Amino acid sequence: MNITINSVHFKADQKLEAFIQTKVEKLSGLFDGIIGTDVILKLENIDSPENKIAEVKLLIRGNDLYARKQCKTFEEAADQAVEALRKQLEKHKEKLRGK
Repeated sequence: MNITINSVHFKADQKLEAFIQTKVEKLSGLFDGIIGTDVILKLENIDSPENKIAEVKLLIRGNDLYARKQCKTFEEAADQAVEALRKQLEKHKEKLRGK
């Protein structure tokens, strides 16, 4: 699976990228039809400490799945986004089985 990580207006360190790669790769074990994944990391200009945003787009045959989470750390945001995608993936698999 091809995983693309983009960080907007900052440079993500290797540890963060490795963490995200590990989390996202676990999704490929759930479903064979994953073509690739796009991850976008952003810092929002607000006073709140919860200004880190992780957007994860899962490219699968037919249609794409998407999750966006905003938290205090990029790790937490990525973790929550991947968890949301895992749930979406389970629903998608159920739909496919129902056909």
